[in-house]
Amino acid sequence: MKLHTTSTQQYQTVTAYDDNGVEINAIRFEHSLLVLPESAPVVWPVSDFDALHTEHFEHIASTDPDVVILGTGQRQRFVHPKLTAALTTRRIGVECMDNQAACRTYNILMAEGRKVALALIFNTPKEAAQDA
Repeated sequence: MKLHTTSTQQYQTVTAYDDNGVEINAIRFEHSLLVLPESAPVVWPVSDFDALHTEHFEHIASTDPDVVILGTGQRQRFVHPKLTAALTTRRIGVECMDNQAACRTYNILMAEGRKVALALIFNTPKEAAQDA
C-alpha cells in the first residue's frame, strides 16, 4: 500500500487513546497532559478533575490558543467558570468533554489549522502522587 503524507504529520497528533492514557505521535502517556499542535506535549500537573485550580488554566492561557479542549477523564464534567476566567477574559473558548471525545475533536481542529490546545486529565493514583 502506498502511503501519502498529510499536512498533519508535522504536528502533535493523537494516534491512539483509551481510558488509561493517550498516544501522541505513537508515544504513550498515562498522566495528565497539555498538547499543542506545534510543540511537544508537556505534563499538566493535574491529579484529577477535582484538583483543578485557576493556575492550571492561566498556564494554558499563556500558550495563546484560540480554543481549549478539556478532556475531563472517563466522563464529561463541566468546570466552574471562575476557574477558566483567565481563558474567557482573553476570548479563548473552552469545551469540556470526556477524554476520548476530546482527542477526536482535537485532531479535527488541529487538522483544520486551528490554534487548539488539548488538556487531558488522567487520574493519578494516590500512592503514585505521593511518590512523585
